[in-house]
Amino acid sequence: MTPTRDTILAALSRLTLPDGTALTDRDLIRALSVTDGKVSFVIEAPNAEEAQRLGAVRDAAEALVKGLEGVTGVTVALTAHSGKPAAPAAPAAPRGEPPSLKIGGHAKPQQGSMKPASVQRILAVGSGKGGVGKSTVSSNLAVALARQGRRVGLLDADIYGPSQPRMMGVSKRPASPDGKTILPLHNHGVTMMSLGLMLPEEKAVVWRGPMLMGALQQMMTQVAWGDLDVLIVDLPPGTGDVAMTLCQKSEVTGAIIVSTPQDVALLDARKAIDMFQTLKTPILGLIENMSGYVCENCGHEAHIFGEGGVRAEAARLDVPFLGALPISLETRVAGDSGTPVAMGEGPMAEAYATLAARLVEGGMA
Repeated sequence: MTPTRDTILAALSRLTLPDGTALTDRDLIRALSVTDGKVSFVIEAPNAEEAQRLGAVRDAAEALVKGLEGVTGVTVALTAHSGKPAAPAAPAAPRGEPPSLKIGGHAKPQQGSMKPASVQRILAVGSGKGGVGKSTVSSNLAVALARQGRRVGLLDADIYGPSQPRMMGVSKRPASPDGKTILPLHNHGVTMMSLGLMLPEEKAVVWRGPMLMGALQQMMTQVAWGDLDVLIVDLPPGTGDVAMTLCQKSEVTGAIIVSTPQDVALLDARKAIDMFQTLKTPILGLIENMSGYVCENCGHEAHIFGEGGVRAEAARLDVPFLGALPISLETRVAGDSGTPVAMGEGPMAEAYATLAARLVEGGMA
């Protein structure tokens, strides 16, 4: 019998923690991957002290999974939520710092695709210019897909302006058990990674193209993404190195273009569309963001950036129009607070749920 994610989790549910609860009930399992019989996962304790007490549980989990039918190899890492490594022995022994983990530098020579083997689909979310809400759409779409039962990853590839840590409510520096493998963070049902997690929030990224490529390669190939139905990549605006390399090296399933209906924004969106078409990346559809504003006091709807421009462009190009999203104070407040609006209830959450459902039903996510 070939082992699957479900059979591994079912087996691990039989293990109990020192407090008597099942291992899987505490949401400690991270980055579970099953590839050709080889199983790897991380047990992430909430703090260093508890990680010290889970050494025996880690050993028991490894032995249990190793004994399952069809399993040919097992790797189990034990880490603490603080990012420090968990020593399975000696409860009061001093702890060292985690292995050095650096992002950036020139890309390493590599044969074949950068697409992680455990990721089924990669969706690139792009825009011709900044400020049209591409990152907001990316985070909310990721959450909406996760709420519909998809296993979702979110890669913040907007290296010069990484905003996903704030929008997704995560700030902890990713841990690494060996200085090479990067353990992603998790929130709102989404597995995510961003260069913004590796640098102070106010620190500028002053890199040329080769270092951008190195960072993208690391975040695609060294992150322990685990088994994902879809990885959403929040691209930088425009048609630069990161978008080109992703499409050429990572077997991208397709691209979603975000634009406001304003003519100036559409001019740049057309350039992004042309780039994806030049790179033979399918355009899955266009989203019109900030399509209108409804006054909370009087109910009047104003089309501040124009109306229908993206829908008309989609018709002209014969590509799907995925939907229109209004300007929403709720969306802005939710993003700034680290809980995307798609996590809640109401018109905006329903709009993103509808968008996610269209992608799922169309076999795109």
